[in-house]
Amino acid sequence: MKSIFQAIDNSPLIVFRIFFGFLVACESFGAILTGWVKRVLIDPEFTFSFIGLEWLQPLPGFGMYYYFSLMGFFGLAIMLGYRYRIAIISYTILWAGVYFMQKSSYNNHYYLLLLISFLLIFLPANRYASLDVKQNRVSEEKTMPYWISLLFIIQIGIVYVYAAVAKFYPDWLDGTFTRNLLVSSTEIIALKKLFLQKWFYLFIAYMGILFDLLIVPLLLFKRTRIIALIASLTFHIFNAVFLEIGVFPFFALTFALFFYEPETIRRLFLRKKPKLEDENVNQNFYGKRIAYFLMIPYLVIQLLLPLRHHFIEGDVLWTEEGHRLSWRMMLRERSGYIVIRIKDLKTGEESFYDYSKNITDKQVQNLATKPDFIWQYCQRIKKEYQEKSTAIYIDCKNSINRKELKTLIDPKFDMAKAEWDYFGHNEWVLID
Repeated sequence: MKSIFQAIDNSPLIVFRIFFGFLVACESFGAILTGWVKRVLIDPEFTFSFIGLEWLQPLPGFGMYYYFSLMGFFGLAIMLGYRYRIAIISYTILWAGVYFMQKSSYNNHYYLLLLISFLLIFLPANRYASLDVKQNRVSEEKTMPYWISLLFIIQIGIVYVYAAVAKFYPDWLDGTFTRNLLVSSTEIIALKKLFLQKWFYLFIAYMGILFDLLIVPLLLFKRTRIIALIASLTFHIFNAVFLEIGVFPFFALTFALFFYEPETIRRLFLRKKPKLEDENVNQNFYGKRIAYFLMIPYLVIQLLLPLRHHFIEGDVLWTEEGHRLSWRMMLRERSGYIVIRIKDLKTGEESFYDYSKNITDKQVQNLATKPDFIWQYCQRIKKEYQEKSTAIYIDCKNSINRKELKTLIDPKFDMAKAEWDYFGHNEWVLID
């Protein structure tokens, strides 16, 4: 077994940096061109940031276009290895800003993108095939410690394993969710008919579980690596075509670089790079302190964070408490409605609050189905009525996977008095 500090060819990290920079540039410029920036960050009067970061709001006017353009240029700089450290730190900060300033379009791959960009800050990804080397800002290196490859393998393994475990619930196992998801993904009649076939949506459901559980082990072994790569290409291209989830399918594919022998990656992508000869297995001691005091604690947090919902009362599928940052990817379809009643405690007079006056349709969908959105919006209403003695009551019903509507928020609870529990169950969220 290799020592985690054994020197290996750094080709996987170098090629990953190039792909990563290209993909984040595509994501950034694409977000502008497809209208995502306008819909999510410019059109809304305000965004629902992560709780505690409500001050983090989009730039006014067309500021977010410049913001995303800057991220795109940083992506290109990362790809080229031009002033890499400045580029990757800047991109990470800017992407963290986007990630934390809005939850209306929350997506697990945004979270993964943030994690990987954070890790790349500490890695020598610009030590070969970069402008930094060519312009003598850093010295050229052809090796890296094995722990760097291991870090990416463990990270993607965590993603897939937790995604697989989360699928073991009735509506996934009987194909309910996959059927609904697939039918909603296309307007082509022939495909809709195929997707409605029980054998097909059950096949997709169970192949999803098997893929998540087995893809990392299959990539680890040389004999099954090609089969795993073909399966991965098929799986991610299918997702790219039917689920429209941006660059994530291609981003996920880039992790395969770390499963192959570094020499194979060198031959395929960096043919002019000389082959390593007689490398001392203990030669590369780069980042021992980084490995021990940053990367190992980081991985421990990644292993524990997705487990937190098990320690919170109620089913996370219903309450949403502990859902984010847990790799619970595309598991359920959630729909519902919400009515907000304002009561003047002095006169007893009640009125309905018109939330459509200051939030977009996309935000309304989230407001009707996400307890944290509801709490945050009630805080805004509370400030609006701060000069009056006012109670706020919520009538909210939700459906999971198009099943019967059930009450999500206690209609008798005054949300003007509600507190947000970051680590436990919120008493005003009813348990299914």
